[in-house]
Amino acid sequence: MLPPDLALALLVNRTANAYGTNPPAYIVYRETTRVAAPTLGRTQEIDRRVIARNADDAAVMDDIPGGAQRIGQAFPIIPYFDPFSQFYFSYYANLKRIDITLQRGMPMQLAIPPPNPDVDVVFAYLSFWSVSYAADSRPDRLHFSIVPTPRDGGGMYPSDVVEDPQTHLPAHIVLRDSSSDMTIAMDYSIVDGHWVITHGTFTATEHALFLTFVVTADVTYDEFSFPSAPPAQAAVLPPPTPSPMPSP
Repeated sequence: MLPPDLALALLVNRTANAYGTNPPAYIVYRETTRVAAPTLGRTQEIDRRVIARNADDAAVMDDIPGGAQRIGQAFPIIPYFDPFSQFYFSYYANLKRIDITLQRGMPMQLAIPPPNPDVDVVFAYLSFWSVSYAADSRPDRLHFSIVPTPRDGGGMYPSDVVEDPQTHLPAHIVLRDSSSDMTIAMDYSIVDGHWVITHGTFTATEHALFLTFVVTADVTYDEFSFPSAPPAQAAVLPPPTPSPMPSP
């Protein structure tokens, strides 16, 4: 197999290319979320139908069945998201709700040296991540384990990445926060030609008054469609705002 850092660099570039090629204008889907604080015995179900404008992540969200309508950033996060990109993430969680903010950035493209007949081996040196193959990694199903180096700037990093053997894009990515126990795990699939999140989990320890508890959120995305023109329900959205989303 290729050296793990070179194989990961190639995967990062393939992901950026797939993400930036023909991004959907609108994403319509159902999301089913279960938020829980297990040690406190608290749970909440949040089921919504969502119409999201991909360029600026503005969404119309209708609680189901027959609940309130909300307008804002797609909850919990928009399913069209490249976690290798330069993004900003923050959250607020308590016993009653969980609020998540995601600002997507430009996809990452890593420089890969061109083939050279005089060179026997090429290593893509990633100074900010230390990359190795996990024990179950195979040539037809690469599995990477990643830890940040002292050159990493902090924040979230992909600690675990599994490549889909058919699409050669990530099928599973785990993001960890270098300064807390927060983790976000995401499963990806190709749906109607688009690489999207189909399932995700969020876990973090929270502190409220004298309580310390773990909050978890488990989210399933399904019933996708990708209309090129705005659906009628999207008429309530504000005008688009500038975004770093790549153009087709």
